[in-house]
Amino acid sequence: MRSFTALSVAVIACALSSGAEAATNPFSMPKCHGFTLEEATIDTIQARLKSGRLTSHQLVECYVDRVNIINPFMKNPVSCHLSNTVTNLFLRGVIELNPDLYDIADQLDQERRHGRVRSAMHGIPILVKDNIATADKMNTTCGSDALIGSIVPRDSHVVALLRQAGAIVMGKANLAEWADIRSDNYSEGWSARGGQTRNAYNLTQDPAGSSSGSAHSVSANLVTVAIGTETDGSVIGPAQRAGIIGIKPTVGITSRNDVIPESHSQDTVGTFGRTFKDAAHVLNAIRGIDQRDPVTEEQRGRVPHDYTKFVSSKKALKGIRIGIPWKRVWQSSTTVNQLPQLFSVIDELKKAGAIIVNNTDLPSIEDISSDPPAWNWMYKNGLGLNNESEFTVVCYEFKRDLNKYLSELKSSPVRTLSDIIQYNLDHQDTEMKYFKQELLVQCDNDPFTEEEYTAAATYVRKTTREQGIDAALKDHNVEALLVPSDNWSLCTQIPAQAGYPIVTIPAGIDPFGVPFGISLWGTAYSEPTLIKLGSAIDDTLRRRKLPQFLEHTATNIPVNNEYGFYFS
Repeated sequence: MRSFTALSVAVIACALSSGAEAATNPFSMPKCHGFTLEEATIDTIQARLKSGRLTSHQLVECYVDRVNIINPFMKNPVSCHLSNTVTNLFLRGVIELNPDLYDIADQLDQERRHGRVRSAMHGIPILVKDNIATADKMNTTCGSDALIGSIVPRDSHVVALLRQAGAIVMGKANLAEWADIRSDNYSEGWSARGGQTRNAYNLTQDPAGSSSGSAHSVSANLVTVAIGTETDGSVIGPAQRAGIIGIKPTVGITSRNDVIPESHSQDTVGTFGRTFKDAAHVLNAIRGIDQRDPVTEEQRGRVPHDYTKFVSSKKALKGIRIGIPWKRVWQSSTTVNQLPQLFSVIDELKKAGAIIVNNTDLPSIEDISSDPPAWNWMYKNGLGLNNESEFTVVCYEFKRDLNKYLSELKSSPVRTLSDIIQYNLDHQDTEMKYFKQELLVQCDNDPFTEEEYTAAATYVRKTTREQGIDAALKDHNVEALLVPSDNWSLCTQIPAQAGYPIVTIPAGIDPFGVPFGISLWGTAYSEPTLIKLGSAIDDTLRRRKLPQFLEHTATNIPVNNEYGFYFS
């Protein structure tokens, strides 16, 4: 028997959307056929599936029921007969469900009955960000109406690996349209196709992006795990504001083949989970060499067979040296109000036996950041230093990488960045209702020369690698660097430019009821170390709280962000 009928979904969704505020969490989660699905991990779900007391078909049903309540689809006739003109209805983290997901679940259930279990991901539902190609009945649009109906040539490599591992691609997650390289004044998590993704803790507040839907759907227990992409902050930002674990791996561990691109120098596919082990299970499934993405060859002989074996308890912190790069990185206006809780994190790590080394500053920090630090990936462009700017690299690559991706589609109404810009101009009522497209136009106009691009690419790598993270780790003999996740100016920018890994761990709650995190930086291919230390820190802190969905009928666009707009 299903947890909810279609009628009950409609009744509950309509009642809540009418403005009736519950005194407590308005979206409490019932059991799934006697199983506590809320906060369930991959391992606990697998144990239930193995026992025969739950099937993947039933599991999918329960998650879909949850989606229909918290994230009812506008075109679903049982969801209050809503249309695309509605400003918002709850979370909006899921942009589309896979019409074949029950058939896929049934096939995997049958395999299990015959003794075949492909991996830890067998029969586990996962959401995929809507810029990651799936060669099925779902769209891949990067949140843009311009790509609805386009046909991708194949599954992206990461999706193909997920299917091989037995994962159920449950649907597509909403995101900030064009992964945040559309405008310099926008609302994180908004797309023309999906609407405004909301923060699961307080729906008036910034969910962060661009992988907003992936992160907040996992946090809200709409799905077990999810994948997203990051150019600069798009995994770590939403993960930390969703109170979950985010792993952004070294560029080259996960293939970018058939992922709508932003910058091949910085793009990577990352994972979301409510625990480190869940996020590591997904990383196991999607990492690997792909001939269509040559940079993945660099991982050969440098990655472990199983990332989950590095998941640890608080005992792993004893005697471990962890650095605090204080200068600029911790000195941010976004961090000041969080410092009491962040300092308490450091105290707890010390009590667990970690050796905290302060002032492990990056030698290049004054050259690569503003004073005071603030999010601005055009900071060097504003100084006339196009040859030292991250934005020079990203903007130059974006047009070329995107045009190549569009040219390889089997069918598409748009084939170039110029076509997309024109589509938006022709459909301003939907695509430009709230925000403009000045970054798309700027990059399409090729503002940077090849010489400036080449020099900038060399500069940002050198100053964030050998003169940055690597130097700080070596000079101070520390295993990793501990940084505030919510410091948008530097927390994600430095590892993004380096192409290095970063993880985030829940660390506290801000005055608006929204989580923030603490992150670890490491050198290339140091994911085992970051997973080991990150999971040990998570075990020490245990600061994840369930979302309470405050202001759950919120419709404000843009979302509230006390720090101003930022990119990812």
